Amino acid sequence: MKTNYEIRYAAHPEDAKSYDTKRIRRDFLIERVFAADEVNMVYSMYDRMIVGGAMPVSEELKLEAIDPLKAPHFTTRREIGVYNVGLGEGTVKVGGETFTLGYKEALYIGRGDRDVTFASADPQKPAKFYFNSVTAHTAYPCRKVTKADAVVAHMGSLEMSNERDINKMLVSQVLPTCQLQMGMTELAPGSVWNTMPAHVHSRRMEAYFYFEVPEEQAVCHFMGEIDETRHIWMQNDQAVLSPEWSIHSAAATHNYTFIWGMGGENQDYGDQDFYKITDLK
Repeated sequence: MKTNYEIRYAAHPEDAKSYDTKRIRRDFLIERVFAADEVNMVYSMYDRMIVGGAMPVSEELKLEAIDPLKAPHFTTRREIGVYNVGLGEGTVKVGGETFTLGYKEALYIGRGDRDVTFASADPQKPAKFYFNSVTAHTAYPCRKVTKADAVVAHMGSLEMSNERDINKMLVSQVLPTCQLQMGMTELAPGSVWNTMPAHVHSRRMEAYFYFEVPEEQAVCHFMGEIDETRHIWMQNDQAVLSPEWSIHSAAATHNYTFIWGMGGENQDYGDQDFYKITDLK
């Protein structure tokens, strides 16, 4: 197995205004989330969130405590949210517990000194484990969560090109967490817009992971301040960091699904500062 990581430093919104396409993609886009028998992750200075992916094919993969953590285990001071976005079933071992995750099923892992490993049931159809991790001040029990457990909000309409189901899964209404909140939004066929009207929540940052984007199709993710927006073109199985000062929205050339993960001082999903669509510049 192989573990790869990089550190992404936080940007001031005034500085980000001057970034060209290459710099925006370098600082915010996470292009390589999955690779066979690798664990890839980005350690972000936005609320110390780690965004990563593990794709076990021929071997079990361990979630190693990378050097920036300065800890004996990855989970010594951290909680994790994991989604299986691969078509094959997989298992996540957390210490002495084993959890089986099917497609679009999630797992919450609380803090504590124990190993975390990932494995696929069938190497011909490997599981792909996407994860977000933030710092945790106490330990909560691990728990598997499916869409049947989710708090679902059906929003938008086909006429507005934004009909979607927001599956709130690893959130405070479903299970206790320290600061991590994660969910999955599924867009209906014919709908391409997410998170409109645009909003920011300065109390926490967010990461988006886009998947179910067909080959040769793309997602255009929008970020930046309300009056100084920027865009990042993205493909399937890619993630993007959203600073606490930035909007986070997207349109695509096809309907898609995305996983959102938040970390910060506030767990209230509704804690958002909305802006009119006509205010975007």
